[in-house]
Amino acid sequence: ALFTLPPHPPLSSPRTPPTPPSPPTAQATAAPSEVVYDRPAKCEVSGKEAISALSRAKTKECRQQIAEVYCRHKESQLMPEKVTRYCPIEGKANVNVAWDEDSPEDVPSPPVRIAFVLVVHGRASRQFRRLFKAIYHTLHYYYIHVDQRSNYLHRQVLELASQYPNVRVTPWRMATIWGGASLLTMYLRSMADLIAMRDWTWDFFINLSAADYPIRTNNQLVAFLSKYRDMNFIKSHGRDNARFIRKQGLDRLFFECDTHMWRLGDRKIPEGISVDGGSDWFLLNRAFVEYVINSRDDLVVNMKQFYTYTLLPAESFFHTVLENSVHCESMVDNNLRITNWNRKLGCKCQYKHIVDWCGCSPNDFKPQDFHRFQQTARPTFFARKFEASVNQEIVNQLDGYLFGPLPRGTPGLQAYWENAFDEADGVATLSDTQLTHYHAFARMGLARAAASLQGDPKDNSCRYFPMGHPVSVHLYFQSDQFQGYLVKHHATNLATSKLETLETWVMPKTSYKVASPASTFTRLQVAEVGTEWDAKERMFRNFGGLMGPMDETVAMQRWSKGSNVTVTVVWIDPTNVIAATYDILIDASAEYTHYRPPLNQPLRPGVWVVRLLHHWVTVAETRFLIAPQAYVRHQPIKQEDTLKLHDGPAKSSYMEQSFHGLNPVLNIPVHPSQVEQAKRNASLTGPALERWIDSLVGTAWEAGDVCSTSMTGGPGTACPVMQACAKTPWSSLSPDPKSHLVPPRADGRIR
Repeated sequence: ALFTLPPHPPLSSPRTPPTPPSPPTAQATAAPSEVVYDRPAKCEVSGKEAISALSRAKTKECRQQIAEVYCRHKESQLMPEKVTRYCPIEGKANVNVAWDEDSPEDVPSPPVRIAFVLVVHGRASRQFRRLFKAIYHTLHYYYIHVDQRSNYLHRQVLELASQYPNVRVTPWRMATIWGGASLLTMYLRSMADLIAMRDWTWDFFINLSAADYPIRTNNQLVAFLSKYRDMNFIKSHGRDNARFIRKQGLDRLFFECDTHMWRLGDRKIPEGISVDGGSDWFLLNRAFVEYVINSRDDLVVNMKQFYTYTLLPAESFFHTVLENSVHCESMVDNNLRITNWNRKLGCKCQYKHIVDWCGCSPNDFKPQDFHRFQQTARPTFFARKFEASVNQEIVNQLDGYLFGPLPRGTPGLQAYWENAFDEADGVATLSDTQLTHYHAFARMGLARAAASLQGDPKDNSCRYFPMGHPVSVHLYFQSDQFQGYLVKHHATNLATSKLETLETWVMPKTSYKVASPASTFTRLQVAEVGTEWDAKERMFRNFGGLMGPMDETVAMQRWSKGSNVTVTVVWIDPTNVIAATYDILIDASAEYTHYRPPLNQPLRPGVWVVRLLHHWVTVAETRFLIAPQAYVRHQPIKQEDTLKLHDGPAKSSYMEQSFHGLNPVLNIPVHPSQVEQAKRNASLTGPALERWIDSLVGTAWEAGDVCSTSMTGGPGTACPVMQACAKTPWSSLSPDPKSHLVPPRADGRIR
């Protein structure tokens, strides 16, 4: 889809379309003298990439480290020039291994024991527990690293580990990033820990993430690895080596600090060895792992040095060491996994915000991909990626295929809950926009509880006063459709003056509607506005579309196939100011289009409209809410901040050009009284601001239900119509056997 100037409408002044903002350049320059150091750099930093890194690094410590690394490299003190190769053969080993379909579970004696290293982050604890259930056996070992920034998940994993003697959590945690040197450091440190554990006698190292899932049984995996116990399974790139080096950036110097991978210049590949690489998911035998950790030979020592300053080191270090070591003939070019690559969608220059390089990422599996798991052309035992928040049905299907389906009527079979906030993390982990919405959602639940009791209006048994910040927030899905937020919160029952904990389910209202009467234009299927657009999965990661005045909004459209068409998109603010307009040229095969107009901020709070027109006739429109902020830096907003955030951009100008001339053409009247009311609202604070927020949030959300957690173990609640959350199917406290952990059975499994 291309964005162009719409044809001039009748009676309108000429106009030009908004120019998409230029992407940030990695080559921005700043004079080295402007960079502040604790100690002066030991050399003149003259390379444009290093200068750019220095100008963008946020902390003084990071800038100091960048300068030191650059100078050491400039003085040839950083990279080995030549490395010894110990492999007795020339070229790469080409070992073929077979998958025996007739006797897949015949286990050579003794069976191998596996150390699973689970590298997890985020908040999808229930999906992680499902993975753990699927791969668990009492004969194997499970070592879990939780990202330093994922405290909620870390608490969940610690609780899990306490239930099983063969599960341990790393006593240290790192903030690893995609493509960063920290990821390789984390693997090497985990390997060293596993070797040091004398009571864990394992034969294979397997790394998995929470986005992985087995596609064969544990017994089948053990049978296969026991047959090939001397092999190392690692997937190579399979293309021209010189091209791989360029594409992977192995000939560039990188350095990680401030959770960013900075590109600092060029470098040479050491002589004497063959550099290899591919997938960073592998299965390595213990002998090779011990060699990597304990050897002090020239190859291992120099490769650890080389890959400390390498982009995507975990995708190349083990490959290169294995191919050039005495273990080279044990290399099998197969990591026993299926990865759902869709290069067309997955290589949209991702991760640019954390790495000075364009990256690719695999797509999530969907139910239509299930047949791929049953293919046996090559041995495969795991697949990735899976995200229950994107599609849980494929996990249900795979789980049933491996272990038998859960009984029909199993509670929560089609439901999925994912934590979005937990009070132990503190409100500082929330944005002000989220905090504002969650408080409004809690108040909606209290209003719903009060309205649910029919009778004496003086009866306070179902009337509550809100207390403090939310306890927790969960995303709630049913049959892979987002159903809303579940907000757990404290409130005082006015009849008893006792504190209760309630959970409110708030549901989104429909925001998209087609024109009436219906247009003859039928290619448009739906239009949405949100933030955190994921072009790979074609969805907004901000599931509820919670947006505030300082958010950068994206408009998305989904299309059916048809003839080439041009559609005009018009953005209208709550006072009917036309903020932006542009054309989209939709080719015959287009499925999705998305665009973020470069609007001046702050966006005026209220209900916005994005209207789509074909030949200047309205086809459909979608509404979205820009909520006022009740908090600034997690504190109640003060008078001096309200007008700054809530009165819209200067002179109501969202763009350099004005589109006011289009108001009469599009029949969008501007009422002075509406503008005056918006100005009065922009100065509100305290209870008046809360009432305004509640009225606006009520246009986009409704309280579907509310339940009490007090009835699950406390003295109960005075409200006679209040349900117990544990007995309420939608509640985050309701049974979820899919992810519930139980003691091992006699066969050593829990699934």
